[in-house]
Amino acid sequence: MSLNLTAITLTYPDGDSRLTALDDVSLEVPQGSLTAVVGPSGSGKSSLLAVAATLITPEAGTVTIDGTPTTGMTRAELTELRRRKIGIVFQQPNLLPSLTAAEQLQVMAQIDGRKPRTARDRARELLDAVGLSGQADRRPHQLSGGQRQRINIARALMNDPTVLLVDEPTSALDHERGAAVIDLLTRLTHQQATATVLVTHDRTHLTAVDQIAEVRDGRLRLPAPIR
Repeated sequence: MSLNLTAITLTYPDGDSRLTALDDVSLEVPQGSLTAVVGPSGSGKSSLLAVAATLITPEAGTVTIDGTPTTGMTRAELTELRRRKIGIVFQQPNLLPSLTAAEQLQVMAQIDGRKPRTARDRARELLDAVGLSGQADRRPHQLSGGQRQRINIARALMNDPTVLLVDEPTSALDHERGAAVIDLLTRLTHQQATATVLVTHDRTHLTAVDQIAEVRDGRLRLPAPIR
């Protein structure tokens, strides 16, 4: 399994007591599959994503990325793991306004120490994969919201992550563009062989995902195939 959460418990301070965000949550996401995590606001979806991204350390349980348990890793080791193994698609693209679409991707590879030519080739490959090969030289203000989100997804895949974590990618898009983004994520998950977790409150576009898991009050209902 490329991503495995086992018996995760996470709490936050709440006055004189503690609020349980995740209650003994376990989730397995195989390589090359997309799991959608759904649930109402405040149910624990964002907390689950943050734990899976190793941005928050749970009180109990184990996060395993590509066969490597993260328990006991130092902050520097976790940073290195995220850089090499985890791609994160944030809700807002947050593209750098001065960079072209291709440069948004290339800068990720340069941070990882790749040669400029290798970075250019990978950026070109991913822009083609998300249907934006003709927009490589455009800057964010010259692109639509859906195109910016596609660049956001391509950027997260730039360093060939094992795990792809996606936070509400359709929240700012209309129905048609939202459906296109989910279709794109499903296709890229299979093509790039990532273990993908998509957090969303909207079930409308989830007919093609591999499984759905529902979070309510910090508890995860067992994933159930939907096709």
